Amino acid sequence: MIRADYELIAQGVSVDSRVLDLGCGDGQLLAHLQRVRRVSGYGIEIIPEQVVAALRQGVSVLQVNLEEGLSGFSDHSFDTVILSQTLQAMRHTEEILREMLRVGREGIVTFPNFGYWKHRWQVLNGTMPKSVDMPYEWYDTPNVHLCTLHDFEALCARSGVQVMERRVMNPAGHTVELMPNLLGSLAYYRIRFRG
Repeated sequence: MIRADYELIAQGVSVDSRVLDLGCGDGQLLAHLQRVRRVSGYGIEIIPEQVVAALRQGVSVLQVNLEEGLSGFSDHSFDTVILSQTLQAMRHTEEILREMLRVGREGIVTFPNFGYWKHRWQVLNGTMPKSVDMPYEWYDTPNVHLCTLHDFEALCARSGVQVMERRVMNPAGHTVELMPNLLGSLAYYRIRFRG
């Protein structure tokens, strides 16, 4: 089954472009982009089982720790670099944003919105949020940096990153226009360096 945000990501990727998918997991997103947008490129994943699963999908994948940077890639090696629901698991968030926009002309970032009203409600009721977009228990989560739309946009502004497009989805996969930081559970951003 294809995740709801995959179609949104595909819309932001040019046909026949070169793509790097950071934290590609089992390779489903990159395999989808190869089918619907005829992209070429690589996935980056650290977990050995996920690397094997990505290879089975027909995805070229490299086993690399993103926290160590992307020094193996030249500037602007890719048209688009994707960080799909991986940002919140990064310890060095600013560095990964800089690196992805160094090796790619544009970036696409998706992440669960911690400002979503159901997450806020769970915190008010004394528990850490758990949802479709954040399915882990507090004690076994890979998430180390949860953020809201406003937090991410402030980071972009501080880091010299221009937001070219923002879309926010609810759990049903529909775009949210009204009060997106409150009513949207998943954020999508298309970004690049300013200038």
